[in-house]
Amino acid sequence: MTTNKKVLMVLTSHDQLGDTGEKTGFWLEEFASPYYQLIDAGYNVTLASPLGGQPPLDPKSAEADFQTDATRRFENDTTNQAILATTIKLNLVDANDYAAVFYPGGHGPMWDLTNDQNSIDLISAFIEQNKPVAVVCHSTSVLLNVKDKDGNPIVKGKKVAGFTNSEEEAVQLTDIVPFLLEDELIKQGADYQKGDDWVSFVVEDSGIISGQNPASSSEAAERLIKKLS
Repeated sequence: MTTNKKVLMVLTSHDQLGDTGEKTGFWLEEFASPYYQLIDAGYNVTLASPLGGQPPLDPKSAEADFQTDATRRFENDTTNQAILATTIKLNLVDANDYAAVFYPGGHGPMWDLTNDQNSIDLISAFIEQNKPVAVVCHSTSVLLNVKDKDGNPIVKGKKVAGFTNSEEEAVQLTDIVPFLLEDELIKQGADYQKGDDWVSFVVEDSGIISGQNPASSSEAAERLIKKLS
């Protein structure tokens, strides 16, 4: 299969919600919706995570209130469940093999992928090769430690969206998360953009496609597919 039909999806391996004793991980809709949109559009999707194997699912995202057509499809899809259970290790991934990368959110990435050197290097390589990088919700945090060739934050001066302070407050995790994403992006000089809480909001700038919240995952995937078409 040619590189231009291959997309990498990177999920978190982190499952602890701070020191609360509760579980976190990736958010189901933010994986399932883009995953099916990509494979239905004919893309071959490779799944990777820092530790490899089964990435942790945020149990809250499997609750009835958060189900969508895509999550219900995945619930009954044993073939793709098995694929998710065998993600490859991130250190084995080469940006040269893919046309783009998509990072699903959930709180997990704030703890591991934000500081993961393999992820940082990977994003740098995609950007250097002018290949799209798509992030959504908390996975916008994966951009925080990526620098451009001059050593400046990759988000500096760019329109970027991500989980808002008010959305974090609404889920009562302001004091649990390692940092507030909105604040950190602004600190790094990003042209931080946001829409209404919990409504799809996606921006695109210099090859970075970023969505604000779980509802934005589908639109972020649509933008990515359009960019690759």
